[in-house]
Amino acid sequence: MPKIQASQALSRFRVLDLSRVRAGPNCVRMLTDFGADVIRIEPPPGVDPNEAMFAANRKGGDFQNINRNKRSMTLNLKKPGAYEVLMRLVKEADVLIENWRPDVKKKLGLDYDTLSKVNPRLVLASISGFGQDGPYAKRPGFDQIIQGMGGLMSVTGHPGGGPVRAGLAVADMSAGLYCALGILTALLEREVSGKGQWVHASLLHSQIAMMDFQVARYLNDDDEPVQVGNDHPTSSPMGLFEASDGCFNLGASGEGSWTRMCELLGKTDWLSDPDYQGEPLRVKNRARLNADLAEIFRHQPLAHWISSLNDAGVPAGPVYTVPQMMQDPQVQHLNVTAPMTTSFGKEMLYITQPVTLERTPAQVVAPAPNWGEHTDEVLREAGYAQADIDAFHAQGVV
Repeated sequence: MPKIQASQALSRFRVLDLSRVRAGPNCVRMLTDFGADVIRIEPPPGVDPNEAMFAANRKGGDFQNINRNKRSMTLNLKKPGAYEVLMRLVKEADVLIENWRPDVKKKLGLDYDTLSKVNPRLVLASISGFGQDGPYAKRPGFDQIIQGMGGLMSVTGHPGGGPVRAGLAVADMSAGLYCALGILTALLEREVSGKGQWVHASLLHSQIAMMDFQVARYLNDDDEPVQVGNDHPTSSPMGLFEASDGCFNLGASGEGSWTRMCELLGKTDWLSDPDYQGEPLRVKNRARLNADLAEIFRHQPLAHWISSLNDAGVPAGPVYTVPQMMQDPQVQHLNVTAPMTTSFGKEMLYITQPVTLERTPAQVVAPAPNWGEHTDEVLREAGYAQADIDAFHAQGVV
């Protein structure tokens, strides 16, 4: 069968995906949606005691979404001969992605020094919880652990309510995206130097980077971030307000939006109110300002405020559930999902890439592969004869 090719953009690159769970597969998803030939290499069923976390429920929406457009081969690295098979694939690959602990990688002979001797042009991409060295390097890292250690939970939630995790895998997803950016940068640099290199990203560093202005203002302004609920920590009025029939978000920060909102609400006297002169004072006097706004907003429905505020150039929007979000006309216009019939006959919806390349766009063209669906195909491409492939199966190598 022909190789899966979702786009021309990265079609000249072959990627070996030895990653699992979320951060690594999310990184690889970006590459494969833009056309890289991705071979997902995983142990045969029953080999990894943790396979239920990342491989067993292949028919579920999560697995299908994060592993679409890939080919799959099985390889049991505990068996004699399996390492040699992998090294043959490494020799012709452009990228290998893994998210083992650093000591495991070295033990398996998949560290950069070893792999670069096999293929000097290889980009090895490693995703870890805490980094490739340092006091926590050998610790396993999961998203919620990192949300706590990376400061996110300390600023999420209402004041005095205790730490709250974000409702999505922020550390996993950001580490995957940062790693994908690093891979693409390394491939661009290789066009100049002719050499590959080791790219590594950690969930902890990625989470801290996502904290962005929260950490920057602490480091440089001695302003320690705290929980502020639905209010913005440094802008006002920006937060959640109640209309007569539900809640909406308002973003009237900056003098331009502030002035336009005051004019829309018939509160031009606020423009000269000493408590509201400039953003810092509006943040300081947020309790009064929020109460003043609440008294106005409660008299009209959501549709009125969202329409009138946006028409006046003041950002405002509804607070959706996921089903409501999917029904929004702008969301539908953006084509955030793509339909695909799976190998088991079910039509499913896949989340599309949020970045658009006009000439070589990302596409969803194939569902997630069955376990080892392309094993023989990949081995034949690597030059193995059918007799060799049959022997690998008999010996449990694949």
